[in-house]
Amino acid sequence: MKRVVAVLAAVALLSAVGTGVLVWQLMRDHSPELPEISAYSHGHLTRVGPYRFCEVLNPTDCVVSADQGELPVTPSDPVQLSIPGEIARAPWVLLRAYEDADLVEEFRPGTTLAVTIPTVDAQRGRLTGIAVQLPTLVRDESGNEFPVPHAEWSVRTVWRAG
Repeated sequence: MKRVVAVLAAVALLSAVGTGVLVWQLMRDHSPELPEISAYSHGHLTRVGPYRFCEVLNPTDCVVSADQGELPVTPSDPVQLSIPGEIARAPWVLLRAYEDADLVEEFRPGTTLAVTIPTVDAQRGRLTGIAVQLPTLVRDESGNEFPVPHAEWSVRTVWRAG
């Protein structure tokens, strides 16, 4: 009888340890799902998660993946940028980086899920990249408030002959 109890105890212990190891293994590489943006142009699509994503109430608590999308573009085809609802429900900023000057556009919550971006601007030159940012108002030691991005998604353009 003692032998049967000992075998059952050993099996239960091994099962518990095996389950614990399995759960640890599955959770070890699991990171929370963060929203992705997508950009499409000239038959190419790129989806990218955040370059940097910080907690809104604790902007020093960040996940920095440094992921940057890459999108082939031509002078004749614009970029179609799509933003998921998780981002669009908040005020968000679109930064268009051109060769000669950047263009910053702000969007109110719930108003825009997609933006068409020309790859060439007559005054600013060729598009070199885009960034989507979620701003948070912060206050400095003097009491001045200003927006600082707590999350950013980035796509770099790669120029192809049109």
